Amino acid sequence: MSTVEQANMPGFETSRRGFMAGSGAALVVGFTLPASGRALAAKAAPAAFTPNAWLRITADNRVTVVCGSSEMGQGVLTAIPQLMAEELDADWAQVSVEQAPVSQAYANPAFGMQATGGSTTVRGHWDVMRNAGATARAMLVAAAAEQWKVSPADCRTEAGHVIQGSKKLSYGQLAEAASKQKAPEKVALKDPKDFKILGQRKHRLDTAPKTNGQAKYGIDVTLPGMLVAVMSRSPTPGAKAVKVDDSAAKAVKGVKQVITLPTGVAVLATGYWAAKKGRDALKIEWDAGALKGLSSAAISKQLSAAADSATAVAKQEGAVEVRSGKVVESTYEAPYLAHACMEPMNCTAWVRPDGVEVWAGTQSQGPVQGILSQVASVDPGKVKVNTMMLGGGFGRRFAPDFVIDATLLSKISGAPVKLVYAREDDMAAGFYRPASVAKFVGAVGADGRASLLESGVGSPSIMAASGFMKIPEDGVDSFAMEGIADHPYDIPNQRLAYGRSEPGPVVWFWRSVGHSQNIFFMESFIDELAAAAGKDPFEFRRAMLDKQPRYKKVLEVAAEKAGWGKPLPAGVTRGIAVAQSFGSYVAEVAEVSIGADGTPKVHRVVAAVDCGMTVNPTIIERQIEGAIVYGLSAALYGRISYKDGRVEQGNFHDYPVLRHNEMPKVEVHIVASSERPGGIGEPGTPPIAPAVANAIFAATGKRLRSLPFDTSQLRKA
Repeated sequence: MSTVEQANMPGFETSRRGFMAGSGAALVVGFTLPASGRALAAKAAPAAFTPNAWLRITADNRVTVVCGSSEMGQGVLTAIPQLMAEELDADWAQVSVEQAPVSQAYANPAFGMQATGGSTTVRGHWDVMRNAGATARAMLVAAAAEQWKVSPADCRTEAGHVIQGSKKLSYGQLAEAASKQKAPEKVALKDPKDFKILGQRKHRLDTAPKTNGQAKYGIDVTLPGMLVAVMSRSPTPGAKAVKVDDSAAKAVKGVKQVITLPTGVAVLATGYWAAKKGRDALKIEWDAGALKGLSSAAISKQLSAAADSATAVAKQEGAVEVRSGKVVESTYEAPYLAHACMEPMNCTAWVRPDGVEVWAGTQSQGPVQGILSQVASVDPGKVKVNTMMLGGGFGRRFAPDFVIDATLLSKISGAPVKLVYAREDDMAAGFYRPASVAKFVGAVGADGRASLLESGVGSPSIMAASGFMKIPEDGVDSFAMEGIADHPYDIPNQRLAYGRSEPGPVVWFWRSVGHSQNIFFMESFIDELAAAAGKDPFEFRRAMLDKQPRYKKVLEVAAEKAGWGKPLPAGVTRGIAVAQSFGSYVAEVAEVSIGADGTPKVHRVVAAVDCGMTVNPTIIERQIEGAIVYGLSAALYGRISYKDGRVEQGNFHDYPVLRHNEMPKVEVHIVASSERPGGIGEPGTPPIAPAVANAIFAATGKRLRSLPFDTSQLRKA
């Protein structure tokens, strides 16, 4: 968030702490339409039935659901309408969806502000949207009953109609009359056994526009007189441009301006390639500051020392001083990771005398509105945020850096500006998944069960970097310890502690956040304890999960569906791992072989998921599949490394992601559940790395404790 801290232009005084504070957040727990939402709805369609901010029914019987969350492939533009349509008893064929404008009326109930992250959209809106749909249905029924002069209790609804005996009126026919009805204070929601839309494989509402070109992403935006900007960013965290020679850049055809910001030097031109050529022609002298010699080796050493001296205790039970039985000690490590969104980071901003308008694929519309009001020195109500489709988010587009800089460039240049990060720029821009080191000591007794677990974790703090959270007084960053401090296993003696260390790069939320590295650490070490006990890895885990039935169930289902214990083709072995994150439980079994060059080949992944009550099974399956791809890419290849203060990676040639020919067969088994929904966008990622690592151990007897996997250890002589 250094872009916020360092900016010193007049009227730009936002602090990191102001990242969220500026959004004027307030918790929205009901469906009642706030005044701002009513105004938005009335402006959108004054003749429609708009009982709340999220619903509009017009006379032609169209049901439009307004979604306040960002669509980045996770399916919210379908899930939110399904929540509404179920309680509304709508005809799914008549349902459409549109993206909400920025407004507190569309705050995510889980956050109290309009933002998308933490796999919260469905679980945050589960009650809100259903109540909204049920209330609208009650008003439609009341309108029909009044027209027919019968009791509402004598009416029923089905597929977008109110029915009483032989009489039938569509919602469109009742829209105007329903608008005059008073909303009931309380409505009854359906019993899940009566669901007709929730839990069903309804077609995604965004598939057609995404495939026929109608869907618009941030990078698609064009405006009259728009300039395109490409920036030369500080090559070292915190570095400052002290001298800029822009003569060669300005000589490039199409280049119009060169502007220096606290975060770098921008070249503005009539098109992207002119701007990039101009940027490449810049001659900049940087003051790298204290981090000019930053290296991955030094980072590793610093984090290792923090793990050794971890004193912020997240969990302590029993006596860890006594170590008996077979004792196992291990150190695990994970590197910084970039998000590698397929659509380059971008934002188009237009600062005008009457306000600010931006077009961006952002995960944080509400905070962005507050921040940009300070950037442009205008009232928040004069900041319009157009949420575009996101070509990948993974947490990266929750950060405001690209939106802030685009707005600053428009403010200074006096023109609409589209800022586009080249891939190399984003790779070096920070906002990484934290690097981390975890040191474990464990013991197993004569009974073959784990008796001791001690761990120290050294890692930077996302809570501190966020600017809108404070580390608790106990010093434990919950993101740094999740997946370890809240592990499910019944182990009598434990001490799990955090040691904060800040090597320099800016850290941020990355798909599944701390679980992404900590489940690799934890589930790999549990496998080590199983080996020390001479136990089957599945049975060893299962025996410690009697107090955790949901963990136990997904573990059992994954093992059963994978054929755990049954013969495999020669050279193929299995590994297993289980995790809970964002309220959902996922176990994965990976089937792996090792090539002569040491390269692992993942043939098949079997996943079992308990995410509570479901909205759309197809979306759940696709999210687990995508999360496995994301996690497997990181396990096999992902690394941001530093040498002499600079990031060594720049694009997909040296920051590879999984290719089509490397994709394993994935089977997803959804465990039926009556629990409230959990998240689904992230929980499939954490178990894949340890499942593969544990399969590699089963094949070779070698334990890979660092990510990405060092396959040189597996090469055959």
